[in-house]
Amino acid sequence: MFNMPAMHKTRITYFALIVVTIITGLLSRHINGVPLFIGDILWALMVYFMARFILIDETTKLAVIASLVFSYGIEFSQLYQAPWINSVRHTVIGGLVLGQTFLWSDMLCYTVGIGLGVLIELSIKPRR
Repeated sequence: MFNMPAMHKTRITYFALIVVTIITGLLSRHINGVPLFIGDILWALMVYFMARFILIDETTKLAVIASLVFSYGIEFSQLYQAPWINSVRHTVIGGLVLGQTFLWSDMLCYTVGIGLGVLIELSIKPRR
């Protein structure tokens, strides 16, 4: 059978997880009865998988820290309400990436999403 390097297999896995998470997050916005906070959890989960994809050789701890700093940074950026950034936020992609309004509860959702990412990673990581 074709023998792929372990790092390449892992990047493919993280890429697949990113795509599945994006699709699930977008679908969650169109299914009645799914609370809006689920989208925030999935957004942070996607951020974590992207961090793992980029920081493939780094520790889980570094990926968690990077994901939290990025997610919290995006949330705090919503306190800045200049016309130029608000016009970006009013586009579909800008709204999905940057959000609209600051909410403390989003910080909890981001922490849960990143924690979920760690649990998923631990469950699929090959045992040594």
